[in-house]
Amino acid sequence: QVQLVESGGGSVQAGGSLRLSCAASGVTYGHSYMGWFRQPPGKEREGVAAIYSLADIKYYADSVKGRFTISQDNAKNTLYLQLDSLRPEDTAMYYCAADQRVGYPLRASEYRYWGQGTRVTVSS
Repeated sequence: QVQLVESGGGSVQAGGSLRLSCAASGVTYGHSYMGWFRQPPGKEREGVAAIYSLADIKYYADSVKGRFTISQDNAKNTLYLQLDSLRPEDTAMYYCAADQRVGYPLRASEYRYWGQGTRVTVSS
C-alpha cells in the first residue's frame, strides 16, 4: 500500500524559502514517477515539478522554473521540493503524488497515489 505524507509547509514573506518533504512508503524508488502539485484557493490542481528517478529526469512547470527544485533521497524514501524566491501567487496547498506509469508527469490525473497536502502561504 502506497502512503505519502507531506510536511514542511508554512507561512513566509515574498522572497522567502521553504522546503517541502514527502515521506513515501510502498513506492519502489527508481521505478516510479514522483510529483509535486499545488491547488491555490478556488482553483484547479496544477503540476509543479516531477521526477523519474530511473532516468534522473526532472520536469518543471514554467511558472516555477529557476525557483523550485525537486529532489529525492532514495535511502530515506523521501521526496523534496525546495521553494525559493517565493511569490504570493505560490500560495496553495501542495500535494505529493506517485505512480509507476505516467504519460504526462505534470498532469494530476495521471497519478493514483496522493498525500494529504501541506499548506504554503506567501504574504507580500
